[in-house]
Amino acid sequence: MAERIEQRLEDRVPELEQLERVGLFTRKEIRAVLRKASALEYKIQRRALRKEDFITYIQVRAPLEVTCARIGYSFKKEEIENSIVRRVHSLFKRATGKWKVNIIAKNICSDIGQPLHPNKPALWIMAAKWEMEARLSSESARHLFLRALRFHPDCSKLYQEYFRMELMHAEKQRKEKKELEQAKMDLREFNYSEEILNGEMARIIYRDAAQKIKGVEFLLALLSIAKLFDFTQDLQKEILESLQTSYADDPLTWDYMARRELELGSSQSTEHTTKQMKVAEMTQREERCCAVFEEAVAAVPTEDMWKCFITFCLERYNRKTNSEELKQKRLERTLSAFNKAHESSLLPEAFILRQNAVEVAEAATQRFRLSVEIWQLRLQVLIQTKSDDVTHCFEEALKHMKSKGTLLLWTLWVEWSEGSNSKEDTEALYQRSLSATAPPESVTMKEKYLDWAYRSGGYKKVKRVFTSLHENRPFSLDFFRKMIQIEKEQEFCKMLNLREYYERALREFGSTNSGKGVVCFVGAKPSPRQTRKLWQHSLASYEDVTGRPGGKLCFQIYLIANWTLMKNCNQLITT
Repeated sequence: MAERIEQRLEDRVPELEQLERVGLFTRKEIRAVLRKASALEYKIQRRALRKEDFITYIQVRAPLEVTCARIGYSFKKEEIENSIVRRVHSLFKRATGKWKVNIIAKNICSDIGQPLHPNKPALWIMAAKWEMEARLSSESARHLFLRALRFHPDCSKLYQEYFRMELMHAEKQRKEKKELEQAKMDLREFNYSEEILNGEMARIIYRDAAQKIKGVEFLLALLSIAKLFDFTQDLQKEILESLQTSYADDPLTWDYMARRELELGSSQSTEHTTKQMKVAEMTQREERCCAVFEEAVAAVPTEDMWKCFITFCLERYNRKTNSEELKQKRLERTLSAFNKAHESSLLPEAFILRQNAVEVAEAATQRFRLSVEIWQLRLQVLIQTKSDDVTHCFEEALKHMKSKGTLLLWTLWVEWSEGSNSKEDTEALYQRSLSATAPPESVTMKEKYLDWAYRSGGYKKVKRVFTSLHENRPFSLDFFRKMIQIEKEQEFCKMLNLREYYERALREFGSTNSGKGVVCFVGAKPSPRQTRKLWQHSLASYEDVTGRPGGKLCFQIYLIANWTLMKNCNQLITT
């Protein structure tokens, strides 16, 4: 055993020499480290092992980390730590093989993690929670929280968890005392403190925290924790009084006081109550809440205060209920809050569109069912408020509008679907629009369909869409121009495809597109024979305004290599 220990100590010599060279430790300190390491090596090699010896050995790393952090040392830090980390991992593996992993981990977290990471409140909270729940030691948990607050005197989370821990400790002692009383045991032997049983420790924490941490959110967090325990009525009352005194002009204070009215009377027995009685009771509670909100917006006439009021009304309106009377009252209350905020010029911008969605736009479409513009306005409102009724509203609008004049609605629907639905749903919607719109309006939808197909699926998809539509008349010239432009943008452009697109465009528009000219491409340098053939084809497919064949026709022939203008046939034409 001694040989193995000596070998391990010799393996640490290069590491310690490096620490001395960089100036982290003196020679005297390194000798002390070696003596301590030697003693610990012997302890972890004996037969009767103790987990405290492993934890102490692992803890040897902590002074080095603290020293490096204090002096801001970073030169060759990783190289120095590498061997230390490997040794710590080896020790931890041996310890977890002997004892349970969670016990070792919690001990290391508590004894080593805190010195290494005092700037992490979550680590302190985790260690205190383990002391409280696993080791059932309230005193140790309290000690850890007090140490943590020395490092973080302004950490609200630490105060909240410390506050919760003291209330849990008081509740635990109250239960123990109750069980002892039921067992008729002498309580003088257990020395229960009435102050602790009544939550006085938590009250002290609250008062100390309230002086250091300002803000309604923090007090409301403490109040929500105190409400979890049934013996904290006096403490809750004190926190409420502090809220009303120190933060009387804060909207969050009024919001809490108003919503609190919903809870009053909720603990009453509901065994023999009917549905009508429940509805009446809920109506009274909501009216009390609104009365507090009315007082609040009069005392604090701000946009944030109105936002709290309207949010409450909308939350109640959106709650499901089988009572039509209650639902109608909630709607009236919501509309009244909207109108009053609007009259005061304090309606939050986020609720302006929601107001239209709730009432105005819906009422307008009910009155003007055949107005495309009104339906479009309502749909835009629903889209901007991210409502779930967008699809249903589109269906309803198209049902009233039939097929004529629905281009605006279909355009809005497919644009919304592109950003909200899947590609499959959007494509199905485009295909449906082609058959649902009038022929002149379907031309625009075909162009949008072609453009979306290229953006969403690339060249292969747009080619497939064009193939499915090229016999589905009517078309527009832009439909073919768009496909020609897409083909030209490809890295390996196929002249056969370009020629097909141009020929289809010529068949559709060559005889009526007077004065515009026809643009054609050939795959190689055109021969005179090809040029003459192309010229004859264009003359045969062109009619001037008088209906006679011939006349002026401009067409340009480009080479595939560089698309250079070869010849302007205007110079060849004779009238």
